[in-house]
Amino acid sequence: MTEDSSSDHDQEDSTSVAKLSLIRKRIGTHMVASKATSPHVLTTMEVDYEAVDAARQMHGSLWKESEGSSLTYLPFLVRALVAAIAEYPKVNASVGEGDLLVHRDVNLAIAVDLDYEGLVAPVIHNVAHLTLAETARELAEIARRARARELTPNDMAGGTFTITNPGSYGTLLTFPIINQPQVAILSTDGVRRKPAVVVDGEGEEVVAVRSIGVLSLAWDHRSFDGAYASAFLDRVRGLVETTEWTAEL
Repeated sequence: MTEDSSSDHDQEDSTSVAKLSLIRKRIGTHMVASKATSPHVLTTMEVDYEAVDAARQMHGSLWKESEGSSLTYLPFLVRALVAAIAEYPKVNASVGEGDLLVHRDVNLAIAVDLDYEGLVAPVIHNVAHLTLAETARELAEIARRARARELTPNDMAGGTFTITNPGSYGTLLTFPIINQPQVAILSTDGVRRKPAVVVDGEGEEVVAVRSIGVLSLAWDHRSFDGAYASAFLDRVRGLVETTEWTAEL
C-alpha cells in the first residue's frame, strides 16, 4: 500500500499541467471543424529552385542592406502561385451552400507563427497586382505586424487561399489543414542541395547538384478532382523553375 501510494505521488510530481491558451483552443476548434467539413487530399511535387537561387544570389545582399529583411523563397513562390491561379481559378475558391464560389481577387492568407504559442493567418489583399519586390515587402511587413500584435480585423478578413511556410525549419513534407471556407492550402517545405538529373546545354542528361524542395497542396475533394489539383501544382512548379526571376527584380 505504501509503495503504491509513493509511486502515484512520484508520477504526479513528474507531470505538469499546462492550461490551453485561448488561441490554442480556437486553433483546435477550427482545425477539427475543417477536417470534419472537407474531404482532405494531399498532392505533392518536388521543385527545382535553381532559377530562384540565381536571383537570390544576385540580389540578396543588396536587398538585405536596403530592406532590412532577407530575400527568401516565399515571394517567388507567391508570384508563381498567383500566376497559376489565373489559369486554375477553382483553387482560389470557397464552398457555399451547394455552390463553389470562385473568387476573382487572390487574397492570400499567410500562416505566421507567434513564438510557438499559436498561429495567425493575416491576409495580403489583391496580391496578384503586386510586383515581386512589392510581394517580398508585404510578406515581411505582415509577418512583422503579426508578431508585434499590430494586426487589425481587416488584416484577418477575406482570405481566399492560404500558404503555410514550415520550410525554414527544413521540413520534408507537410500535410496542412485547409483554412475554412477556402478549398486549398499550400505548404512550402524545406529546400536542400541534392543530386538531380538535369538536361545540359547539349541536350544530354547529367547529374548535377540542385536546390530541391517539396510543395504540398492540401485540397477539398468537393471542389475539384486530382487531375485539376495536379495540373495546378505542376503549373506552379513550372513557373518557379522557368521564370527569369533576376529580370523581375
